[in-house]
Amino acid sequence: MAEGVLTGFTVAVTAERRREEMTALLERRGARVVSAPAISIVPLVDDEALHAATAACVGLAPDLVVVTTGIGFRGWLEAAEGWGMADALRATLGQARIIARGAKPCGAIRAAGLTEAWAAPSESTEEILQRLLAEGVAGHRVVVQEHGEPQTEFVAALRGAGAAVVEVPVYRWVLPADASGVRRLADQVVAGQIDAVTFTSAPAVKAFLQVAGPEVLTSLRTRTLAACVGPVTAAQLTKFDVPVVMPERYRLGALIRTVSEELPKRARHLRVAGDDLEMRGHVVLIDGTPHTLAPAAMAILEALAEKPGKVVGKEQLIEALPRGNDGHAVDVAVARLRTALGSGRHIETVIKRGYRLRVDEPE
Repeated sequence: MAEGVLTGFTVAVTAERRREEMTALLERRGARVVSAPAISIVPLVDDEALHAATAACVGLAPDLVVVTTGIGFRGWLEAAEGWGMADALRATLGQARIIARGAKPCGAIRAAGLTEAWAAPSESTEEILQRLLAEGVAGHRVVVQEHGEPQTEFVAALRGAGAAVVEVPVYRWVLPADASGVRRLADQVVAGQIDAVTFTSAPAVKAFLQVAGPEVLTSLRTRTLAACVGPVTAAQLTKFDVPVVMPERYRLGALIRTVSEELPKRARHLRVAGDDLEMRGHVVLIDGTPHTLAPAAMAILEALAEKPGKVVGKEQLIEALPRGNDGHAVDVAVARLRTALGSGRHIETVIKRGYRLRVDEPE
């Protein structure tokens, strides 16, 4: 992906893990990045619940083990190492049929010297559940490694089908100690200052919506791009009728590429006073050269671009300004817009009526 493809766009990162990597990838492509982790990972390596679940797993001698995340599986083995239970746990897992929720768990399983029997191509617990129920689990002993929160419906369905289930709470998600960053991000989304929000886990979506409140959904439905790493994450938004983009391969790098492809498609292109104008986020490209605009100046330009070539009255432009105000505020914003564009020729003043873009006639 070419450097600068995201110039002018503001992209939010809600992930805690690998946020620095995501930020670097986006900034390398020219994006302005807002980082607001929606959740924090709380390791349970010292937790009595994990210790008890590990002992129960070894004692159960399970027929089937469901591994949901690579980081969780590795953390489980590391905790067992600290308790002197690693050899017993590996031996137990080696005798079981291991089901993985996608490629990352597979990598962790193999790194531990074990082999998965099957991996869900969709990387969803729903697909795993459908397969297990179709095969039949009555009388089976099943261990389920959780991924951030209890798999209530998944486990209930297995137990309902006759399986004995042990849940392994390797780690859990919680809201960040200081959620002010998430609240600021939500305000920015509602104000139209964020072009895309990226999500890499379903718990992050849940936490973001919990802190942000319902107003942010309107912006995600109509203006701000919601980009999710995969269908499990996306499902937390699509159930609220939020359109979502996601990569074909459920990986971080692929997510960044998807954002880099989708945002430029949303830019508005106009031919004004002999120049090619491309409006994207907080920047206007004039014949490919970026010009950064203040929020008020961009709001004026967007209002004029909604009616290209037509006069837009001051009353309408006042409503378009982030803080409203009066006709004088419009005149000031237009003056600053002309300065930012490097010329006054793009915007015409129509005396006692308003302003208009000098849009070129089609050839």
